[in-house]
Amino acid sequence: AGIGLRYQRSTLEPQGRFAISGEGWGLTQDGHHWIMSDGSAVLRFLDPADGRELRRVRVLDGEEPVRRLNELEYLRGEIWANVWYRDELVRIDPESGQLLGKIDLSGLWPQGQRGRSEQVLNGIAYDRSTDQVFVTGKHWPWLYQIGVSD
Repeated sequence: AGIGLRYQRSTLEPQGRFAISGEGWGLTQDGHHWIMSDGSAVLRFLDPADGRELRRVRVLDGEEPVRRLNELEYLRGEIWANVWYRDELVRIDPESGQLLGKIDLSGLWPQGQRGRSEQVLNGIAYDRSTDQVFVTGKHWPWLYQIGVSD
């Protein structure tokens, strides 16, 4: 509906609204900005005080745009995103938009075991206190903890 909603973290009390353009597919934060995806190859950096767009970064794999960026998580100085309808995460440099790497998760829940085409990878969570990464998907019966080494 083109509206972002703000809530108080500790109480979940509504704190206001702000306008957004386009669709909001994923949202994360880097401590200074909200970072939003809209299903395109562009990430938007928003002012958390009022939702105003401050800058954009086009995500590229070499010279090719990485489209359908969906769920986002900011961890270890990178933006991680899943690509809609692909069982893979991409690691993005937040300044340049260049891919730093890809993480193949196709072995977690093989396509042949899924009942519906919309049962896709699309959940990423990071626990800073334990440095653990968790992933899941739409209508997936499991939450996975994954380890990624450089």
